[in-house]
Amino acid sequence: MQTAQRILRGYRRRRLIVCIALAVLALLLTLSARYVAERNINEQRVLAFNQRVIGTLENILIPLEQANKDIVPLVGIPCQAAQLKMSEYAARLQTVRSIGLIKDDILYCSSIFGSRAVPVNLLQPRLPSALPLLFLTIDHSLLKGSPILLSWIPSANSSHDGVMQIINIELLTGLILEPERPWVSRAVLNVADSHLEYGKGLLQQISVEAGMVSHQIASERFAFSVMTIGPSPGALALSNLPTQLPLALILSMLIGYITWLATANRMSFSWEINVGLASREFEVFCQPLVSARNLQCVGVELLLRWNNPRQGWISPDVFIPLAEQQNLIAPLTRFVLEETVSYLDIFPKSRDFHIGLNVAASHFHEGEIIADLRRSWFPAHAPQKLTLELTERDALPDVDHRVVRDLQSMGVELAIDDFGTGQSSLAYLETLNPNVLKIDKSFTAAIGTDAVNSTVTDIIIALAQRLGIDLVAEGVETPQQADYLRSHGVNVLQGYLYARPMPLSEFPRWLRGNNMPPPRHNGHPIPVIPLR
Repeated sequence: MQTAQRILRGYRRRRLIVCIALAVLALLLTLSARYVAERNINEQRVLAFNQRVIGTLENILIPLEQANKDIVPLVGIPCQAAQLKMSEYAARLQTVRSIGLIKDDILYCSSIFGSRAVPVNLLQPRLPSALPLLFLTIDHSLLKGSPILLSWIPSANSSHDGVMQIINIELLTGLILEPERPWVSRAVLNVADSHLEYGKGLLQQISVEAGMVSHQIASERFAFSVMTIGPSPGALALSNLPTQLPLALILSMLIGYITWLATANRMSFSWEINVGLASREFEVFCQPLVSARNLQCVGVELLLRWNNPRQGWISPDVFIPLAEQQNLIAPLTRFVLEETVSYLDIFPKSRDFHIGLNVAASHFHEGEIIADLRRSWFPAHAPQKLTLELTERDALPDVDHRVVRDLQSMGVELAIDDFGTGQSSLAYLETLNPNVLKIDKSFTAAIGTDAVNSTVTDIIIALAQRLGIDLVAEGVETPQQADYLRSHGVNVLQGYLYARPMPLSEFPRWLRGNNMPPPRHNGHPIPVIPLR
């Protein structure tokens, strides 16, 4: 059996778990999304750096191709005739340091020095070559020891003749290979088997430090590539992730708060009751009322039981007060009323037989109870008498007295349940004019004792007799209690002495002589729980 505190704590705990889980999930997803986005941005920045370097160098080398076509025919022409034209090309191209003409393996003309007679292999051991070459090397003529990019174009007729163009690559590296931190820590130009790194000069081998990664892109037009070295985009994104944490925390807390609001109905007792009604988890029980004079059944009190598959049996003392707090007591009452109408044939068809239905005071507002009775009870033309039982724990003075009068004019009786336990006031006995007072089981249990409640029981009996109100004693469990109540003029008794609450379907068998309902119902044990 569940308690109200345990059930409510369970709902709050589940809501809290869901909210925390979604908040944590939102935090992880936000950080993950930021991580992926930052990593992609880092990758794009490295790629853009490489592409910019590639594009810049290609834009420098493309004009050299056209210049080579114009200069190669000059090979073999006397230097005095060719130097001026070579100087014009060198000046126009700007990045070209010098142009040299080679004939029979001899550098015989330079755009800077004019006529020369130097074996070219003394200056550059790779030359001459039958194939075009592009490679990094060291300058041995003008700025000795400085890196240069050398372009060799052989003549079509001889591998010993050709044009040599020297590009001032050291100046270019300061413009295009300067690293962009933190994405690029090092930038290297690779031509053939040589490497030129910004700030380090010409290298024969490139090493990548631990924790760093390299990215390399080759030119599609010329024989060179660019390598960048730096932190991996993922590691860099991860290192920047703490800066995203405040925003992610705010977003996750917002998601958690929205979830808390959104689950207020979905994960609440009101939702549980609505699910129970929709799934027909509730069942109407009844407890017989017997005549104190001849022990004949003169009526029943309808009781609602809830076998919740998620919580187990939930006591009416738990779910009815909670339903009242959630303004769901009226739907429960309608359910009991509709179920009772469908079982009317099991009850004695007599106007002297009373069917008692517990109703909350809030159900009387604006005649809501009358509308419900007109919808289900009155169209059934029930021969039995309906008694609406208001518990004294409700705010009875707030009951609409006009609705009470209308009900009594329709033949519906009014009973005050648990009389003497709540907001006792003799004034509303007159204003409500109840037909029945039901003595609470706590007073019945005090009979035969010296407790104050025993005296109160006598006072309630005397009061009802003085006002002409019928009495029903609840909680009769011993013959001594029954004898005392009978001797003091209480005509109707209700309690375990005569019958426990039973499903409506079991009432006919009890009425035929069985005093107790079967110990199990629908394969489940019927719990011993309070009447309400």
